[in-house]
Amino acid sequence: MVDLYLDLIIGFRDVVIFAHALSGLRLRAYQVEPALAIAKSVKARDGLSFVVMFPRQSGKNELQAQIEAYLMFVLKRFDTEIVKASPTWKPQSINAMRRLERVLARNRLTAPLWTKESGYIIRMNNARIYFLSGSETANVVGATANVLLECDEAQDVSLSKWDKDFSPMAASTNATRVFWGTAWTSRTLLARERKAAEKAQADDGIRRVWILDAEDIAAEVPAYGDFVATQIAKLGRNHPMVKTQFFSEEIDAEGGMFPPERIALMQGSHVELWQPVPGQLYAMTIDVGGEDEGAIGEDIDAESLSLLDNPARDATAVTIFNLDLSTLPPDSLGAPSYRVVARYTWVGEKHTRIYNQLKEIARLWQAVYIVIDS
Repeated sequence: MVDLYLDLIIGFRDVVIFAHALSGLRLRAYQVEPALAIAKSVKARDGLSFVVMFPRQSGKNELQAQIEAYLMFVLKRFDTEIVKASPTWKPQSINAMRRLERVLARNRLTAPLWTKESGYIIRMNNARIYFLSGSETANVVGATANVLLECDEAQDVSLSKWDKDFSPMAASTNATRVFWGTAWTSRTLLARERKAAEKAQADDGIRRVWILDAEDIAAEVPAYGDFVATQIAKLGRNHPMVKTQFFSEEIDAEGGMFPPERIALMQGSHVELWQPVPGQLYAMTIDVGGEDEGAIGEDIDAESLSLLDNPARDATAVTIFNLDLSTLPPDSLGAPSYRVVARYTWVGEKHTRIYNQLKEIARLWQAVYIVIDS
């Protein structure tokens, strides 16, 4: 039976047969078409660019792993290089690696063939897939994607990072590109690539874009529809998370979490202060930034770890709010008003070095509340 399946794979190179016959996984109907289109573009060296937008928890990541396993197997005799970018190393790139490892381990043909190299490469004979972080400060220059270049959660990878560091990786062979993700705004990398793919699709009639919503998934997985219905009942159909995560709808200023009318309410006529006004109440919020220590404890060698060092990834920011209790009930607002009167930031500073400064700021403003990373 295995020999028969092998003949089918070598003969038709069908990713659907590969997933079902050898690992027991049957791809859902809505996963099949993008899987076949991506595999066809890779094998024919068509160099197409695809956009796949699925709702959360609908099988997007499993589909990625099945395609990757299939391509590595059928191209294992050749010098095959696949690059997969995720917005962060930990947890997203690590999760993507582990998902592919599970798929390879449970497939009877691939289980004895694959190995792991340098903590971020999975290899099968001559085929390799490189898992890289798409964060702004990740050092990824030098990798090549001669077969496939993927961007997972492309809505969270910056356009500048992609265009400068990742896009050239596919240039030498015009490798197939796939942008995976969920909707956010029209200004993301995912949205830009979607527009370009839709235009190319309209020009030549070759489908490049798959955008599914909760109703599409529920038609095949009723339990998914039940879950989304509870979220709608709790949050409302127009909640930004419902619109983007489950219905693949982009949100921008006019329809998102901060429409113009809400931004207008955030504007104040008060002045910046350098010290407290007697008799007023103040709160202090601390947004903690610092070094990227995410790789520690993972099975990564010293060379890989050095690529993740990022001592100035973020800023520690302190905001001082004046608390105006005059708008509490029975007045119309029914809640306090919060006026930002001072800001302090430290870029790349170690927490131990600014600890005493934070204490002095809290003492200066006599903060009645101190809120950290909440």
